[in-house]
Amino acid sequence: MTRLDPRLLLQGYATGIFPMADSRGAEELFWVEPRSRAIIPLEHFHLSRSLRRTLRSGKFEVTHDRDFAGVIAACADREETWINDELEQAMVALHGSGHAHSIEVWQDGALAGGLYGVKLGRAFFGESMFSRATDASKVALAWLVARLKVGNFTLLDCQFMTEHLASLGAVAIPRETYVALLSAALGAGVAGASAGLGGALVPAVDAPPDFLALDRLLELAGALGAGGPAGYVIAQLLGHTS
Repeated sequence: MTRLDPRLLLQGYATGIFPMADSRGAEELFWVEPRSRAIIPLEHFHLSRSLRRTLRSGKFEVTHDRDFAGVIAACADREETWINDELEQAMVALHGSGHAHSIEVWQDGALAGGLYGVKLGRAFFGESMFSRATDASKVALAWLVARLKVGNFTLLDCQFMTEHLASLGAVAIPRETYVALLSAALGAGVAGASAGLGGALVPAVDAPPDFLALDRLLELAGALGAGGPAGYVIAQLLGHTS
């Protein structure tokens, strides 16, 4: 069986499509381009009071890229999954080249939840998440949003809308709007501007995207004696609760 070329995978994401399989054991992949795309506007992540308390409690340890293989394996370990072996191996290869990342949520030394996705330009394509403890996947997503905000990213693609994502601030947009946002995130939009929801143009951020910027911010907060778990900083970055 021909293996999925990681370079082809990146080209697909750059044009607004992504691969899926019918099941874990499926031998074939197909490319998908939804008419309606779910995204989470980074400035409108829904931080509930209960999630804010969980972030600040310190009950979870959160890391990135510590166990990418474990996260994607956990995401695929369910009755219905679109992650087959070929796609899993291609994602692991992308992780090795720095184009795919994971967020891990740990509790008592065990992997309690997490997510993974693909990074390209100022876009992050969220692929899948899992949870083995209450709120673990929500915590992973909150940390991802904070990381993308600090790192000058502009687009968080969630592929398909679900009730879970909607509760966290996801919105559904038509394909045409998504393509405009993607183009701007990859640097192909109008010079000095990026596409906003509804096609409006807003000033682009000049600084390059930096997935590791949050790490430096957290180190600085510790050096300044901010006190408390890192979740305090994450909650502050995500703004108002409701």
